[in-house]
Amino acid sequence: MKRLEDLILTKIIATIGPACDEPGLLARLIEEGARIIRINFSHGSFDDFQRSYDAIRQASKLADIPVAILGDLCGPKIRIGKVHEAKPFALAVGDYVELTRKEMLCRRYDDTGMSVLSTNYPAVIDDVQPGHRVMINDGAIHMLVVDRVFADDDQDHRLVCRVTQGGLVSDRKGINLPDTDISAPSLTEYDKQCATWATEREFDALALSFVRRAEDVKQLRGFLKRITPPGVLRPPIVAKIEKPQALSDLDEICAQSEAVMVARGDLGVEMDLAEVPMIQKRVIKVAHDHGRPVFVATQMFQSMIEDPSPTRAEVSDVANAVFEGADGLMLSGETAVGAYPKFAVATMARIARKTEAQLALARDDQARLPKKLRLSRYRTAALARGVSVVAGDLHARFIVMWSERGGGARYLSQSRMDIPIIAATSSEQGLRQMNLLFGVVPVLMPRPENAQAFIDQTDRMLLDSGAAQPGEPVVVVLGEPIGSPGVTNEIRLHYVGDVCKLPDGPVEA
Repeated sequence: MKRLEDLILTKIIATIGPACDEPGLLARLIEEGARIIRINFSHGSFDDFQRSYDAIRQASKLADIPVAILGDLCGPKIRIGKVHEAKPFALAVGDYVELTRKEMLCRRYDDTGMSVLSTNYPAVIDDVQPGHRVMINDGAIHMLVVDRVFADDDQDHRLVCRVTQGGLVSDRKGINLPDTDISAPSLTEYDKQCATWATEREFDALALSFVRRAEDVKQLRGFLKRITPPGVLRPPIVAKIEKPQALSDLDEICAQSEAVMVARGDLGVEMDLAEVPMIQKRVIKVAHDHGRPVFVATQMFQSMIEDPSPTRAEVSDVANAVFEGADGLMLSGETAVGAYPKFAVATMARIARKTEAQLALARDDQARLPKKLRLSRYRTAALARGVSVVAGDLHARFIVMWSERGGGARYLSQSRMDIPIIAATSSEQGLRQMNLLFGVVPVLMPRPENAQAFIDQTDRMLLDSGAAQPGEPVVVVLGEPIGSPGVTNEIRLHYVGDVCKLPDGPVEA
């Protein structure tokens, strides 16, 4: 275990890619603070994914720090086709463009005087209506649909669009349709292949793209229940909030997911950029009302893809996300393809640590329980409140608990206390999955015979690692028999070393 001053409560997600796919370099990212490594299924083959998976597991062993693997499912990626002769061409304001369902190369002009774009999603011709916007290349090109033309041969059906913001067209650029209710399911056949592959390797979470309603999350959960073997923990679902339609069903999406992500990339394309900061605040609040971890993603350190330091605006963005209550922050291109992946993680960790220290000075000692948990009157709500008060009164260095599958740790994490929660488990899968939880430091430990044996083992671990000194107070949360679900109902005050049986005898506090 790293020393207390090195621990951060906010979880950092780093995306693996060509810039950091060597186990030694990945281990350095983990040592700097990355606790979740993302594999993006949008790029690469299953052979590539296997190499990434192996590198992550090897890096975790090198660093001697458990990390979670997050598999990011693609969803229905709508793109234009390849460009004729692989020569990009420009569209200017006022140009007319036909969007066709035919399989053909995109080209500047045809014999009608219109440019023609094909797409990998033929149903776009049926879903999009006149008056809807069509955006290409992350919103670089804006078009407005002015007509929908039907022909005897449905392959000749097409949309007629007018360019309202010009730009360069090149191979397979993405299409965004902010005004259109797309008929395509969030969970594609390729997603099912990826989810099956990931579940076989015991991935620790799966992110679902293109979420528009809670039913999308339910569909993935039902699929995972069918394919997850008995005795294996089902990977938690992280719902990515990236579509405007998701905001209309946000409360139920949060209720159905184990975590959510503010995916600001597509949100910033499909909605007014000025609205994105308010949406981020809203998603964080609703997620916390349901006791769900929430991660903020996209362009947090975009400049660090090329530069060794972030801009001052990016530093403020990261700090503000922590101030707003983000449980985790995600690095994408910064670590996947950037020139300074280690610096990006180290800088984000340093900002998070400084911001958390400032927050700790401003907060009282009361647990900030999720609204839904407060209203439920579950005993875990009372327990979390009691832990918070006791830990605050004692100025405890740690909260310590046994959490075999992470359930107890999840409840304490939801309270967002400013004290690290050391959660011990004998389950390697549970160990890794707890990395998704704010403030939780998961530790692998043989299951003790009883509560006293657990306290003894915890004492030895804290002293041997230098994480705590003899006499420092900790709050122990437990129940007996150890490891049985639903029995956590006891809070003990403990001073490190006062019952630890070392070879030379007990250590006095």
